[in-house]
Formats: sequence, C-alpha cells, structure tokens
Amino acid sequence: MHGTGSAARVLLHGMRARVFATAVSVMAVAGCSSSFNADQYPTPDEKYQASIDFYNRGKCHQAVEGFRLLTFELDALDPRMVDVRYYMAECTLDQGQGLEAARLFRRVSDEFPRHPRAPQALLRAGDSYASLWKKPQLDPVYGETAQATYRELLSRYPASEAADSANQRIAALNEWFARKGYDSGNFYYRLRAYDSAILYFKDVIAQYPQSTWAPKAVVRLIEAYTKIGYDEEKREMCDYLQLYYPDAEKARSVCPEQFASS
Repeated sequence: MHGTGSAARVLLHGMRARVFATAVSVMAVAGCSSSFNADQYPTPDEKYQASIDFYNRGKCHQAVEGFRLLTFELDALDPRMVDVRYYMAECTLDQGQGLEAARLFRRVSDEFPRHPRAPQALLRAGDSYASLWKKPQLDPVYGETAQATYRELLSRYPASEAADSANQRIAALNEWFARKGYDSGNFYYRLRAYDSAILYFKDVIAQYPQSTWAPKAVVRLIEAYTKIGYDEEKREMCDYLQLYYPDAEKARSVCPEQFASS
C-alpha cells in the first residue's frame, strides 16, 4: 500500500507540473500577442494614426482591430473612411480570410466609386477570390468569381493602372483554367473515353488559345482522333497545328505529312 501511495503522489505531482507548465505557456502566448488597446487612443484621430502606424509596421492584428473600431466612430462621409476600409481589407486578406476581404474591398469600390482607390480595391477583391482557388484541380468557382471581378474592373475603370494588372491576372487565371481543362481531357483519354476527352481538348483550344496548354491540347486532340479513326478531323487539326503552333512538342510526330517539307 505504501508503494501504491508513493506512486500516486508521483503521478499527482507530475500532473500538477504539467498543468502549471501549460498555464505558464498560455500566459506567455497571451503576453506576446498584444492587441489594440483602445484606451490608449481615446479619439478617432488617435485611433486612425495608431492603426495606420500598426499597418505600416506589418502588425495587421492590431491594425485591423483599430480600423474596425473606426468604422463605428468615424462619420460615413469622413474621407478617411476609404483608407480605413481598404487597409482593414488588406489586413483581413493577410490573415487568410479571403471571402471577408473580398467583401470589404468591394465596399470600397461600391461605396466610393469615384475615389482614386476604387480601381485598386476592385482589383484586390478579385485577388481575394483568386487566393481561395488553391490548385487548378479543385473546384474553380472562386477563380471564376475572381475573373468576373477583374473583368468588371476593366469595364468600370479601363484607363486605370489597376486595369493593366487585371489583364495580367486574367491571363494567369486562364492558364489555370486551361490546365484544368487539359487535365480533365487527359483523364478521359487515359480511360479511352475519347469522345469525352475530345470535348475538353476542344474547349481548351477555343477558350484559351493563348495559354501554354492550348498547343498540348491540339496534339492530344490529334492523338484522340487517330485512336478512333477520325481521319478528316485529324487532317484539319494537323493543318491548324502547323499554322498556329508549329513549334509544339510532338507536332512532327503526330502530323508527319504536314511537317514533312518543313
């Protein structure tokens, strides 16, 4: 019994030590993750300057708390409200909250459409949606929403610097859309479901002709036509390949007649 009691005391002591260590750890974390102390900045002017300072120093956790308070304390027509909402959106995106960031950026562009920051806010709304499409293989709904947002920017602010960036973002997204279509076609090609594969390859060629996946889709489409004996369609696509993508990998091997004299 004495041995049992000693073992119990040792076990209890160990448990207490672990609880104490956990408590110390929690306190240490709490002490390191300082938040925005509103009492230090009693006026909206002080809150605004402090929040901007936190943002410029890369301390988004504190900054976003200050900006959130300011959305209640500043008048809706206060010119600083644009910066408050914009930087709050930037911090929200930095914290990985893409949907909320997109909503906040849209508020800037929709509530202050004539403000110089409006085009950039709409661009960043698109970026927020795009950040949620993690891989081409996944559901592209956020990528589609991002692209629609970029196109809206081109329509509303065609002469803005943000419009140039939007065109670049659209091209990058098109690469992902094209890859997704090509991979889907390849999936059916490997299953020998050539008719389904052909539909995907055709879509890549038609929708994303400037992408790096378009010439690959043409080659794969020709290979699919060869498998099922669609000779006329194969000749047409070989002519297309020679005309638009003569340097495509495997072009000469899949269409030897068209490239024989070149």
